[in-house]
Amino acid sequence: MATVITRIWHGLTLAEHADAYLHYLEESGIADYKNTPGNLGVQVLRRLENDRCHFWTVTRWNSYESIKGFAGEQYEQARYYPEDAQYLLEFEPTVLHCETFEF
Repeated sequence: MATVITRIWHGLTLAEHADAYLHYLEESGIADYKNTPGNLGVQVLRRLENDRCHFWTVTRWNSYESIKGFAGEQYEQARYYPEDAQYLLEFEPTVLHCETFEF
């Protein structure tokens, strides 16, 4: 059974920035995910909660080496982009990696 690695990143914006951040995310991180060899897919989860909006990017990878191609050697650290500071309310330092099994 081939093991897939799922990488989950979380970000938090103001609800009023939710659509603008989703568009920015598509042009920055999502584009980079999709252009990295070994990426098997990308999903964005979004949840409005009062005046805040949570985002999770959920990416699937064929190996940790592929993840390093996106995130660098310190692949457990979150990767941020220059304009993230315009939207994000906090910068979580790490992401979550899980072995993923499909049956």
